[in-house]
Formats: sequence, C-alpha cells, structure tokens
Amino acid sequence: MIIAVVFVVLLGLLALFQLALALGAPWGRFAWGGQHRGVLPAGKRVGSGVTVLVYVVIALIALDKAALIDIFPSAFSSVGMWVVFAFLVLSVLMNAISRSKPERVTMTPVSLLLAALALLVALTGTGA
Repeated sequence: MIIAVVFVVLLGLLALFQLALALGAPWGRFAWGGQHRGVLPAGKRVGSGVTVLVYVVIALIALDKAALIDIFPSAFSSVGMWVVFAFLVLSVLMNAISRSKPERVTMTPVSLLLAALALLVALTGTGA
C-alpha cells in the first residue's frame, strides 16, 4: 500500500534527523522543545537515539498493517497502528505548543502529516 510506504519514508527521514541529533548535529532548536540551540546535551542525545528505535518499531507496525511484511499477529498491528496514530496526534500537539519557533514551524506540519498518514494506514485495513 502506497500510503504505508510514504508514511515509512517520511518516518525514515525523521529517524535520520534524530540520528544526526544523537551523533551531535547542531540542530537542537528543532527538537526537544528547542531548549538547546546547538548540539544537544548527552541525555537528549541518548533520547534521540532511543527515538530512532521507536521509529523503527512504528515503521514495522505500519508495514505489517499494510501487509507489506508479516512479523506481527494481525490484531497486534491493527491495535498498534491506532496507538501509533494517538502517539502522533500527541506529537502534533506537543510540537504546536513548543516554545521553539523553528520546532513549531517545521515539526508541527511534519507531525500532522505523519498522523494523517497513520490514520489512513489504520483505517485501510490489512492488505488494502
């Protein structure tokens, strides 16, 4: 399903961004509330690394839900995709209220697009 592939590609780009942050890219103003304008402190860098792993799990759930891979029970990927959607709606809200204007302007639309795509993947059903 093309929607799931677009979702995973966008999520992959976001994962690369988080990986860059974890490795010391000076883009802190775009993440974690924008509290750190340059390189993130060690704790936030670890958080960005963990976020990459979370994104991998989310991508696997989406691909499984779309029947592009088969690694989870159907019920797990169905419920999991709704959990992913809820998580991404929360992400939209958190990015929208960020004190960091760069984070609000860039990450809110990205989160909104991801949430919309997650909703479509959740609604379309396995193999649709």
